[in-house]
Amino acid sequence: MSSSDIFIGETIGTAVLILLGGGVCAAVTLKASKARGAGWLAIAFGWGFAVMTAVYISAPLSGAHLNPAVTLALAIKNDDYSNLATYWGGQLLGAMIGAALVWVAYYGQFLAHLTDSEIVGGPEERAPKAVEAEEPGAGPVLGVFSTGPEIRNVVQNLATEIIGTVVLVLAILTQGLNNNGDGLGVLGALITAFVVVSIGLSLGGPTGYAINPARDLGPRIVHALLPLPNKGGSDWSYAWIPVAGPLIGGAIAAGIYNVAFA
Repeated sequence: MSSSDIFIGETIGTAVLILLGGGVCAAVTLKASKARGAGWLAIAFGWGFAVMTAVYISAPLSGAHLNPAVTLALAIKNDDYSNLATYWGGQLLGAMIGAALVWVAYYGQFLAHLTDSEIVGGPEERAPKAVEAEEPGAGPVLGVFSTGPEIRNVVQNLATEIIGTVVLVLAILTQGLNNNGDGLGVLGALITAFVVVSIGLSLGGPTGYAINPARDLGPRIVHALLPLPNKGGSDWSYAWIPVAGPLIGGAIAAGIYNVAFA
């Protein structure tokens, strides 16, 4: 596959991933959404179906990595780093596009949510409150765009992201690859979708299971740039964990695969 195919495929696929995954977070979180309060089960399955849809769309072009941790793991597995930057660039751009599309789709809901005094406070209380956890630096709709921990403990938060990503990437490397071994196959899309649901239900509670650096960093950048009223901070002090953790997890999974399965 050509570099242009890789970049276009990863951009489109990751945009769809974040549009549908971020979309379910918006649906569950925002005021005046018909799905508000649907809960964690809806989020876990929403992200799983988002992965499946995005993989099926982008696999013919790029192999549907859609995750820098998966790309890194495949580069280590195949000892080929030539397309690493192309994949990562498309993934980050796609994640930002997808997050912006979530904002467009839920524009009215964002405004209703962020102008509700019960959510953001009155004029005398302008410090925004996080929806799921009152964390310093996290605005009231940041959870629609990116992840954050329920309990801030750097070692635990980093370990949780590493563990979740190891599970994801090992499942992809052992069960999900196409015949060329450079991306996800048709059956692999379905397997990976259910693995993502499983990770969300079992390991998502502590940090919100980024397990994908682009999925967290791209939308966090968009949150910082969007002209949302009373949006609060983008929690940059935490932002390195959902980037570093999944990359470490992807590398560990590739190492385990090369030692135990190759």
